[in-house]
Amino acid sequence: MADIIQLLPDSVANQIAAGEVIQRPASVVKELLENSVDSGASHIQLIIKEAGRTLIQVIDTGCGMSDTDARMCFERHATSKIREANDLFAIRTKGFRGEAMASIAAIAHVEMKTRLHDQELGTRIDIEGSEVKRQEIFHCSPGTSIAVKNLFYNVPARRNFLKSNSIETKHIIEEFQRLTLAHPEVGFSMHNDGKEVFHLKAGSIRQRIVEIFGNPINEKLVPLEEATSIIKITGYIGKPEYARKTRGEQYFFVNNRFIKSPYLHHAVQSAFNDLLNSDSFPSYFLYFDVKPDFIDINIHPTKTEIKFEDEKSVYAILRSAVKLSLGKFNIAPTIDFEMEASMDIPPPPKNMTLIQPEIKFNKDYNPFKIEKTTASGRTKDKILERSKRDDWRKLYEDIDSHAGKKTETEIELKPIIPEEEQEKLQVKKHHYQLHNRYIISHIKSGMMLIDQHRAHERILYENFLASLEVGVSINQQHLFPHELAFSPADFNLLLEMEEDLRNLGISLRQIGKNTFAVDGVASHFPSDNIPQLLDDMLEFFKNEFSESRNRHDALAKSLARKSAIKYGKALSTEEMSDLVDKLFACKMPYYSPGGKPVIIKLSLDDLEKKFQK
Repeated sequence: MADIIQLLPDSVANQIAAGEVIQRPASVVKELLENSVDSGASHIQLIIKEAGRTLIQVIDTGCGMSDTDARMCFERHATSKIREANDLFAIRTKGFRGEAMASIAAIAHVEMKTRLHDQELGTRIDIEGSEVKRQEIFHCSPGTSIAVKNLFYNVPARRNFLKSNSIETKHIIEEFQRLTLAHPEVGFSMHNDGKEVFHLKAGSIRQRIVEIFGNPINEKLVPLEEATSIIKITGYIGKPEYARKTRGEQYFFVNNRFIKSPYLHHAVQSAFNDLLNSDSFPSYFLYFDVKPDFIDINIHPTKTEIKFEDEKSVYAILRSAVKLSLGKFNIAPTIDFEMEASMDIPPPPKNMTLIQPEIKFNKDYNPFKIEKTTASGRTKDKILERSKRDDWRKLYEDIDSHAGKKTETEIELKPIIPEEEQEKLQVKKHHYQLHNRYIISHIKSGMMLIDQHRAHERILYENFLASLEVGVSINQQHLFPHELAFSPADFNLLLEMEEDLRNLGISLRQIGKNTFAVDGVASHFPSDNIPQLLDDMLEFFKNEFSESRNRHDALAKSLARKSAIKYGKALSTEEMSDLVDKLFACKMPYYSPGGKPVIIKLSLDDLEKKFQK
């Protein structure tokens, strides 16, 4: 039998490696930006077109490369960071495996221009699918410029699996933000399809956070600092009152490398246990400085997961540091959601004389003195005060006038259960509200309970989805428009959704850099809290948007969830009837947009079984 095991060609091996390292355009951005940081650049520029499909270019002012190094960097396992195995446990740079550039060159057209600072001329290299097409001496600026064009051109299956431009751009921005937060000492800029998205100056960590997420976040941050013999933690945590319902700004950095760690996240979350609801998430920007031999970063291809030598100690230190920071800055002791603001009374001045108040009362008043009288055949208690007597008389007159009257009439409604059951039901004209949360209705076979929030969410979702498809909506113009400032990323996301929001009834107008004016909103939106509505909608869209859904669906779900009536809201009989009628006019009244039940039906048999237990 002939030998069948062979060595793979380099081009095939590189494509296989690219499948692990390069998952989407954002992966290319991450690798190129990390290389630029490792080069010692003081400023790095990122340029993308068509969400990275057409072009991803990174230009830096780093050390540059010689012509030999420029050629060698595209070879697999070629690296300047490691000479022996022990070097793996003393790594403080971003890249070290020597796989990124080889993987990128295997699945794209790559053009590199690089020059050492002490040289007058540089080098240009053009590569297509791991094959060097050209290498020549070239006149260029000091540093390195790498342009990756036509990503996945020779792997069409991978290219077809890429998501929409807005989703891929979102992932690119996430990678850009992670790296820029890790290195505030470096200036960064980003251009998307010819428009500047970010222009970040070198500065402190707090300045970088504010530049990325906008000025409003500045007042939400509390500094944190803790130093021990095994780890040093610095950074900022968000105040509890600004916690979000979705995972927002949550960042861990270990030796200036972004990592994901559910274990450390649990430590932060547990420190907020007494300050937050279970469905709220705090913001944090935390930087860990540890000795390289205390961690192992070589456990994941993208290096976003690491292993601590003593995880339990790190957990305890982090949790304690967060609690200490909250207490130090008077956050924890003053957070009492039950306390009235009026009870927070400042102490009097030192020289002020306190006068005891005088209490006046009627010594002859007897609250237990009651007179018995008879009226309409009944014995009634009359309190001697005239105002009280009048209130009681009105109460009994109301009781007498309503005695024996029926207050409910029955009307026919269309079937409210699945069509296959074909059961004609009788629904009372008057509905009842239970704990300001559920609507109870009497039906022929028993009773039904309707979740008022989910019902309204279903109604709004289908209305919003129809508006997005048809493109027609009416809004109420504001006399004085709201002016709202956003972070660069949120501003560009709103620009993309501007037409969709207009179709939904939210009229936005750009009035400056990263600033919109809200000229009007449709009547079904809470006009008194548009900033919070947009902020919540952006958070939902960024953090909970499933890539399998289209944007219209995600946008309709987000706005319906935020605009629906809340639990605890009392509804009038007319409002309940209107809600029920609109619910059963929906295409799918039985489930919320998130797939949770809206209606629960209890038959007479079910109720009878409950009483037989």
